[in-house]
Amino acid sequence: MMTWNSRHTSVALQVLIADDEPLARRHLRAILEADNAIEVIGEAANGRDAIQMIAELSPDLVLLDVQMPEVDGFGVVAQIDPAHMPMVIFVTAYDSYAIKAFDVHAIDYVLKPVDRDRLLQSVAHAKERAASTERASHIAQFRQFVDDVAATQRIDRLAIRIDGKHVLLSVDSIDWIEALDDYVRIHTGKTSHLVRGTLGSFHSRLPAPFMRIHRSAIVNTSRIREVFPNAQGNYRITLLDGTRLPSGRSYRAAVGEFLKSLTV
Repeated sequence: MMTWNSRHTSVALQVLIADDEPLARRHLRAILEADNAIEVIGEAANGRDAIQMIAELSPDLVLLDVQMPEVDGFGVVAQIDPAHMPMVIFVTAYDSYAIKAFDVHAIDYVLKPVDRDRLLQSVAHAKERAASTERASHIAQFRQFVDDVAATQRIDRLAIRIDGKHVLLSVDSIDWIEALDDYVRIHTGKTSHLVRGTLGSFHSRLPAPFMRIHRSAIVNTSRIREVFPNAQGNYRITLLDGTRLPSGRSYRAAVGEFLKSLTV
């Protein structure tokens, strides 16, 4: 479900609420709308809608539930182009260990059940960052935090449903993964598996050898044979089995860093 109003001002901090619980969204909206300097421009009930609405509405700030169906909060962040990353306040029920991680990386968070004063304090910090020249540094720090937390959730096997049963697939056997609307296709040698989900949610759980090269593709870097730069500054990547994949503009820096790490 997606909802948003059409009211826009040039001075209000524009906020998107992303939470799968209707009562939680209503509570957050009621707190925020009491502040005339805040405009709630939309609500998303799951991670997939949040990704779409961030791209369409370009909010200044997102109140992002960590645990949502389809795509969780970390998966949402993984899908957003770094150049268009809004500020984020996590709405979370995480334990004290995770809360310490938020503090270390200077990321705002609000614990459920949400306290009005605590939320307004976090939003006040967001307003300060919106006017700060250090926002780019904050965004880089934020993405590093998300990568660090996601690393603790990464897995070495995937449960793939085939013919009514679950087959455990080793991630080491995966060559690459492509996005197909609401599904992903996992390529393993001459075999492929179609699984419901998003590329971002898969990427956030895969170990370090996997690299996002395009909004529609993740590759196992151990399967890369050749990388060719093109005239536009992007790359054409050839895998060991001959599969050729283009890199996207938003991911060429990641490919460049990968090459740099291997250059002698």
